[in-house]
Parts: sequence; structure tokens; C-alpha cells
Amino acid sequence: MKKRRTYPKEFKEEAIRLVEEEGLSCHQAETNLGIGVSALSRWMREKDKLKEDAFCGSGNVKPSEKDFKDLHKELERVKRERDILKKAVAIFSKEPNRYSGS
Repeated sequence: MKKRRTYPKEFKEEAIRLVEEEGLSCHQAETNLGIGVSALSRWMREKDKLKEDAFCGSGNVKPSEKDFKDLHKELERVKRERDILKKAVAIFSKEPNRYSGS
């Protein structure tokens, strides 16, 4: 079985630059760089669709997804704190006020 080759983000971006700025066709760039047929056009579609989140690597979280996950964790923490405070308010509002001198 043939192992799938992986390319670093910088390599992919440079290959896209060859097509967009240097005027090479996708086929020419793929041949010159020794990459598979249609790989470059796939990279270009990914770059167009994901912008700065493109090519983050296998198993890596995209920056926008990381921000979302971080915010979600923070929200859950704040909700737990709020629930604790609600319970504390309920407990203290039921007890007779020991400090009023009554």
C-alpha cells in the first residue's frame, strides 16, 4: 500500500502562489513540483473556502474552532458559578437574619 504524502502549509501556499501570481497552470505547477494530479486545485479550493484556517494540519483544530471551543468552556464555567451563587442566595434568604438584633 502506498503511503499518502503530506506537504507543509508553506509548500501548499507557495504552490498556489505559482499559479495565482506567476501565471503557471495547475497542471504545469503540479508537474514542476512533483505533486499529484488535482492536488493543487484541491488546495486552491480549500484556501478559497477556509482563508486563514486552511492547511492547519491533520488533527489540528482550526483557529476559529479553537476560539469557539474556548468560549464554550468559559460559558460552561460561568454557568456553573452562576448556579452556585443562586443556590447560596436561596440558602441565605431562607435563614433568619442573625445580625439584625431580632
